[in-house]
Amino acid sequence: MNIIWDPIISWLLEHGIRIVLILVLSIIAWFMLKRLLPPIIRRSVKHYGTGESKSGMDNRTRTLLRVYIGAGQILILIIALFMVLSEMGVSIGPVLAGFGVAGIAVGFGAQYLIRDLIAGSFIIMENQYRIGDLVKIGDIFGAVEEVNLRKTVIRDWEGMVHHIPNGAIAIATNATRHYSNVYLDVPVAYGTDLDHAIEVMNRVGSALAQDDAWKNRITEAPQVLRVNNFGNSGIDIKVFGKVKPHDKWAVTGELRLRLKKAFDNEGIEIPWPHTKVYFGNTPNQQGGTKEGIANSQ
Repeated sequence: MNIIWDPIISWLLEHGIRIVLILVLSIIAWFMLKRLLPPIIRRSVKHYGTGESKSGMDNRTRTLLRVYIGAGQILILIIALFMVLSEMGVSIGPVLAGFGVAGIAVGFGAQYLIRDLIAGSFIIMENQYRIGDLVKIGDIFGAVEEVNLRKTVIRDWEGMVHHIPNGAIAIATNATRHYSNVYLDVPVAYGTDLDHAIEVMNRVGSALAQDDAWKNRITEAPQVLRVNNFGNSGIDIKVFGKVKPHDKWAVTGELRLRLKKAFDNEGIEIPWPHTKVYFGNTPNQQGGTKEGIANSQ
């Protein structure tokens, strides 16, 4: 009986303790990674995040944590696996050689994967966009839910989730980097006193920027930029202002609401499409024809 158990006990004493130690150290490294890496990344983002808003730095931190913690955990697992195999008497050389042969075999098929990983590395290093940013990639516009070395995940306004390989991204437009703009055309009727309309619009924009409920979202009060266009039914007046990231749509909606109320109080008409239809002959100077005129709105 001792002849059978002695080698097993001897092996366990020599290698089993080492395997347990490897597993324990791996678990410790796993939890230390999750505990020590976040403060390091937060300090780094804060140090190099000049010009970034607090929400932007938070998004950057979340993105880097997901990428680096995920990569670190994979590295810990691989190192622990090879160390355990070595303690069990499995030769690591042939295993690595096998991976090398397999790598050559699938090398051509892995070209797109390598391209994705390289593109993902540049996206993260250059801070092109982060988790929580609103971006447009190709024809897809939505919020970034995940960024890793291989792909970007975006949820659009309809709630649909898009998985985009990083290597397929040619142009990425970030709508929430540092700040956003309110850039709005406000139409008024052709008979409007433009000086009066511009004064009312500037007053509404200034009041919105000073409102306690909105002033922390607005960095530059919306004001009239120019008379922008003579349209078919009215004159377009361009309004421009700067707001915090992600607040563009909320501020723009509130500005539209306040402008409509102010225009109603001031008697300023917001035009709608008009169509004048003539039946029969060309109208005379008095605005009538022998056949008659019909107006539609």
